[in-house]
Amino acid sequence: MISRLNIRQMTEEREEGLSPKAAKSKLSRGRLRPEEPCPIRTAFQRDRDRIIHSKAFRRLKHKTQVFIAPLGDHYVTRLTHTLEVSQIARTIARALNLNEDLTEAIALGHDLGHTPFGHVGEDVLDELYPHGFRHNEQSLRVVDRLENEGHGLNLTWEVRDGILNHSKTRLETLEQDWGTVNTLEGEVCKVADIVAYINHDIGDAVRAGIITEGDLPLSAITVLGLSHSQRINTMVCDIIDYSWAATGRDTQGSQTIGMSHDVLEATDTLRKFLFDRVYDIRSAQEEAEKAREVIRLLYQYFKEHEQKLPPEYRLYGNETERRVVDYIAGMTDHYALRLAEELALVKKGGLN
Repeated sequence: MISRLNIRQMTEEREEGLSPKAAKSKLSRGRLRPEEPCPIRTAFQRDRDRIIHSKAFRRLKHKTQVFIAPLGDHYVTRLTHTLEVSQIARTIARALNLNEDLTEAIALGHDLGHTPFGHVGEDVLDELYPHGFRHNEQSLRVVDRLENEGHGLNLTWEVRDGILNHSKTRLETLEQDWGTVNTLEGEVCKVADIVAYINHDIGDAVRAGIITEGDLPLSAITVLGLSHSQRINTMVCDIIDYSWAATGRDTQGSQTIGMSHDVLEATDTLRKFLFDRVYDIRSAQEEAEKAREVIRLLYQYFKEHEQKLPPEYRLYGNETERRVVDYIAGMTDHYALRLAEELALVKKGGLN
């Protein structure tokens, strides 16, 4: 009979067969607070499980990706986006012989700090909070401080690094510097995030009648493919081919995780098309402005009535506005709207 301790050790030994540049769980830089290892799961497997069982992860199912409070059942939410990123990232990591457990943990945790109402909510909090707001930094705060009754999830350095550094600002092109992730697994999650949101946001925009498949730039779909599955397959296969040398098994080619020039250019064309024809238009519509109003009113109310914050949030920061930001950022779309209605800050049915 195999002891439970040997199960983790056997998994760690199998990791020795990964790419020379893959992260190894037994060589992790460690946690914020030391703790005894699990007898069955590696450190990265344990992180993945902690994220999945967190309250913040569950709330993603009621947080906007692009379309606020959609009527259809098939629109992407922040949770389904996260699961798609995880699936794409795991496929790439497995093909490149990287650490799939680390990749999965980063992907599942990367958007835990996202606000209600998607990037509309993020932009408003960034305007209101004097220190600024970025959802990737809030995601790290969630796992370090806010979850588990203020104790955090105590994740490994590698997962925390991937969560913090996954985000891309609105750059003019994807060829510009995205920032640095300190593991290849984190870089995989960063590019998988792009593959996921570009393709599912196209699907949602078509579903909503904002665009048609025929509107997509011909130069992009000629390279990537017309259908959702064709585009994802092209991108993923290209990432694997382009990134092979980065794993340390080939001295020729790129030493980073990325895309070839033609596929990157086509992907960038689709991304800019989405900003012009979907994101910017959606952000200017009435429901987006109502969402902004809800965030502004909640922020002002709790800033002036700190005693109305849930008791636990009064322990999570050294200043009132930090506590207010933590509370609002953790809300789902439905909860933020319902709370604003209950406090008589907005009329009932404010986003209908």
